[in-house]
Amino acid sequence: MWDAAIMGVVEGLTEFLPVSSTGHLILMGTLIGFEGPPGKTFEVTIQLGAVLAVVVVFWGRLLDVARHMWTPGSSQFHFARNITLAMIPALVLGATLHGYIIGLLFTPWVVACALIVGGIVIIWVERRGRLPTARSIEEITPRTAFLIGLGQALAMIPGTSRSGATIITGLLCGLDRRTAAEFSFILAIPTMLAATVYSLWQARADITFDGLAQIGVGFAVSFVVALVTVKLMLAFVQRIGFTPFGWYRIAIGTVILLVLSLG
Repeated sequence: MWDAAIMGVVEGLTEFLPVSSTGHLILMGTLIGFEGPPGKTFEVTIQLGAVLAVVVVFWGRLLDVARHMWTPGSSQFHFARNITLAMIPALVLGATLHGYIIGLLFTPWVVACALIVGGIVIIWVERRGRLPTARSIEEITPRTAFLIGLGQALAMIPGTSRSGATIITGLLCGLDRRTAAEFSFILAIPTMLAATVYSLWQARADITFDGLAQIGVGFAVSFVVALVTVKLMLAFVQRIGFTPFGWYRIAIGTVILLVLSLG
């Protein structure tokens, strides 16, 4: 149960930070020798706990969009349009390349290199210092939304980080820090739900619900930690930016490479 709680903490902390939750879950699971229930039930469930936290944080805004997104020209319509356009690349490329990427790229070496490269990119983007051209999700153009979706598709490479890819692409396209983070968080809801359904379908023959207590603990801890993390993250990046995450990625990626090199 303690191991399940630790994994829930790691998921809740890293899912919406630009540091790669997948890489951290693999690393922590190896360090503590965690073995969850068979199949992907545990991993998928704790991810859903993190997604639910975003729904809670943005509940009022999401409800408003759901009520008025069918009104052409409204801010809610633009909001829904941008989220939909950003989903398309990940859905298409994920369904097409999912098996190929898992078979070829899911190695510690790829994770470590992706962490380092992503950290360097984050630091470079933050040092560019360009003035933002969009300060809300509603102000994002269709072209920019689609480009951010292409950036999100890069997160299929393990160690890249879904939130990191979308945030950095957003910054490159002219979003301010808070808008880039908000767009990344909200985009995670439909994207991760779709990825969850797809993963469960692919692994349907191996899925069991053994260890429901472990699953419940991981889900609850992931939800609570992600709830706090998302709220703090929005305040943190507005004042300090993403550079600390870039240095963190470089440091942990370097450590992983050293460990691998030493066998």
